[in-house]
Amino acid sequence: MITVKDSVHDHIEVEGVAAALLDTREVQRLRHIKQLGTVQLVYPSANHTRFEHSLGVYHLANRALSHLGIEGSLAERLRAAALLHDVGHGPYSHNIEALTYRHTGKYHDDVAELLARGEVGEVLREHDLDPAAVAGLVAGEGQYGQLVSGELDVDRMDYLVRDAHHTGVPYGTIDTGRLVRELTFVDGELVLDEGNVQTAESLLLARALMNPTVYQHHVARISKAMLRRAAERLLGEPDISASQIRRMDDHDLLASLRMTPSTAEFAHRLDRRDLYKRGVWAELDDVPQYVLDAPHEELREVEREVAEQTGVDPGEVIIDVPAEPSMKESSSRVVVNGDVRQLDRQSPLVSALRTAQRQQWRLGVYAPADAADRVGETAVDVLGLDIEGALVNYVRTGQRTTLDQFD
Repeated sequence: MITVKDSVHDHIEVEGVAAALLDTREVQRLRHIKQLGTVQLVYPSANHTRFEHSLGVYHLANRALSHLGIEGSLAERLRAAALLHDVGHGPYSHNIEALTYRHTGKYHDDVAELLARGEVGEVLREHDLDPAAVAGLVAGEGQYGQLVSGELDVDRMDYLVRDAHHTGVPYGTIDTGRLVRELTFVDGELVLDEGNVQTAESLLLARALMNPTVYQHHVARISKAMLRRAAERLLGEPDISASQIRRMDDHDLLASLRMTPSTAEFAHRLDRRDLYKRGVWAELDDVPQYVLDAPHEELREVEREVAEQTGVDPGEVIIDVPAEPSMKESSSRVVVNGDVRQLDRQSPLVSALRTAQRQQWRLGVYAPADAADRVGETAVDVLGLDIEGALVNYVRTGQRTTLDQFD
C-alpha cells in the first residue's frame, strides 16, 4: 500500500492495481499537465495537475465502491479506470482538445489504444485486467462506467472541490462525503437515494457558479484562444502531427512554440502574460444563429475578412464562439417518493440556473491591445451582431470603455 498526502482529501491510500499503475510513464506524465490550463494566468495558485486530480478521483471511487458493496475484479477495473481516466489528455488539458480532435477524431477519454500498450497495458494484464474493458469504463460505458463518467461521477466531484481549493474561489465547495454515501443503482442507473434533491442541486449550483468565475473567465478564455491559435500554427509546420501534440505535456508544447518561428510571438506573449484584449464581448441573444452554427473554417474566413478591413495581420484576430450553454448535471437522477426522477423535472432551481447560464454566455473577439478597438468595430459589422447589446471595447467618440480595467 502507498499513502499519499493530498491537499483536498488528506491521506489517500493506494493499493492493488492502482499502486502498480501509479509509477507508470503514462500516469507520471500527468504531473506535467495543469488541471486548469491557462487559468493560472487569472488565479496564480491554480497550478494543480491532472496527476493529483486522478488520485482524488481514485480516492472517491474507492469510497463509492465500498459504499455500493462492489468487490473483486470489477472493483479493480473501476479503480484502474478512475486512476487512468485522464491519461488521454493532451497538453494544457482541455485548452487545445478541440484542435487535436479535428485532426485525430479522438477526445481525451478515447484511451483504448493507449491502455492496450506500453507500461499501463503491461500492468493491467499482469493484474488480469482487460485494457479494453478498463477503457470502456473510462468512456462511461455500461452501468458501472457511470461512476467514472456520468452526471454523478466521481470525476466531477473531485475537480469541483479541487479547483475551488486551488483557485481560492469558494463556489465549488460541495459535500463529497454525502454525495458518495447517497449513490445507489436503480434498474442499472446511478442515482442519488431518497431525500437528496438538495444534494444533487449542490453539485449543479457549484458547477454553475464556477463556470463564469473560473472556467469561462475572460482572461482564461483569451489565453486559451491564443494557445489554441499557436498550436494550430504549429500543426502547419512540417514533421509535426496532431497525434504528437496530443502526447506532449505542457512543457513540451510551450518549448515547441518558443522554438518555432511562426509561433514564437504567441509563446512570448503567454510567457509574459501580454495577452490580447477583447474587441467584442457579446451576449447570446445578440449573436445570429448562423454565427453560432458556423464551422471552424468559416470562422477563420471571417477572421481574415475582419483583419483585411482593419489592416492588421490575419493571425492577430481571434473569434471565440463557445458552445451554446448546456447543463449535463440537470439530467442527474434522484429518488423522490420511491420514484426515480430527473433533477430538472424536480427542482425549480434548474430553470433559474439555465437562465443565468444563457445570460453569462459571451462571444469574444480578441486582438492586440492597439488594434482591439478597430477590430471590435469591424467584427460587429461583419458578424452582424446587435450593436446595442454587444459589449464592445469602443464608443463612437473613440474613447475607451472601462471594460479592460479589469483584466
